[in-house]
Amino acid sequence: MKLALDRPLNPYLVLATAIVLPGVGQVLNRQPFRGLLFLFFMFLLGGYTLKTAAPDVSLLGKFAGGAFVYAMAIFDAYRHARVRHELWRHRPG
Repeated sequence: MKLALDRPLNPYLVLATAIVLPGVGQVLNRQPFRGLLFLFFMFLLGGYTLKTAAPDVSLLGKFAGGAFVYAMAIFDAYRHARVRHELWRHRPG
């Protein structure tokens, strides 16, 4: 008998969670270490660009490194959730 836990979460739910809470989309995909890595590099690169950006750069420009990793974390969480969901839908038997 298969448990309900075997069913992966809806990819759109993972996407919405990843947008609101960085790194948690990976946790929902059962990849907590990957989520922590994304969070670590988001803060690391965000802090680096904050310290190295020119004074007249916009706020988004000052955190561009972190914003880039944040966007990649959202894409990664959705992509993995989508693949897991499709593999579950088309599983044999």
